[in-house]
Amino acid sequence: MAAAPGRSPRPLRWLRRNLVVLAGLATLAYLLLPNVVVTVFSFNKPNGRFNYKWQRFSTDAWTHPCDVDGLCGSLSLSLWIALWATLGATVLGTAAAFALARYRFRARSTVSSLVFLPMAMPEVVMAASLATLFLNTGVSFGFWTILVAHITFCLSFVVTAVKARVTSMDPRLEQAAQDLYATPLQTFLRVTLPIAAPGIAAGALLSFALSFDDFVITNFNAGSTVTFPMFVWGAAQRGTPVQINVIGTAMFVIAVLCVLAGQLAGSRRKRSRRS
Repeated sequence: MAAAPGRSPRPLRWLRRNLVVLAGLATLAYLLLPNVVVTVFSFNKPNGRFNYKWQRFSTDAWTHPCDVDGLCGSLSLSLWIALWATLGATVLGTAAAFALARYRFRARSTVSSLVFLPMAMPEVVMAASLATLFLNTGVSFGFWTILVAHITFCLSFVVTAVKARVTSMDPRLEQAAQDLYATPLQTFLRVTLPIAAPGIAAGALLSFALSFDDFVITNFNAGSTVTFPMFVWGAAQRGTPVQINVIGTAMFVIAVLCVLAGQLAGSRRKRSRRS
């Protein structure tokens, strides 16, 4: 049956209605394609130094992920650095975000602008600056220099996420708590902190991901210490073990599960509030 005059054919109408959805799905598929390739090759049968060609399906790399010397040690170090960097950046960044959002002081606008510098400047500039600072102060490169460097560049992301959440808070909720004779500490713990918690959690998760994944800043300030990204870079010069794909797949799955758990918890809270 022919389309009515002045009306587009049915496939074109469907395409127009779903164009945004299709574009989003295509973008998501493009972003996830490298993760799919890494996941598939984590089940590849190891064959020689480089494992860029598919041999046959095997779970050897999954059953023996620490067979490669130094891999699990570097992974453990990266996890510890990421955990401590996340803790330090979250505590300092949350305090700074509340100060910038709630209080007025001299140079407040200047400080607020300087917070964005680590996010705006190239990583290599910040890495070289931190390395110069450590060299001039006579600090030995290693675990602590990596940790300080990671807290420094993660701080901006936490401040930005928490400040956006705190700025959007309704001050009348805190005023209502004070009218009900709540102390400042009780108001903060029972009203302010739960409302700001999503922003704090977002900043913490972002800090962990950035710290665990960082290579440039770590390479400048690590000395002889080898983190997981540095191990991957060094291994790529000599050969690529399949176990690297296993670790990458495991970290990706864990990250997806954390996001899904957060979404599920949020939806349950909304349903409980409605009921």
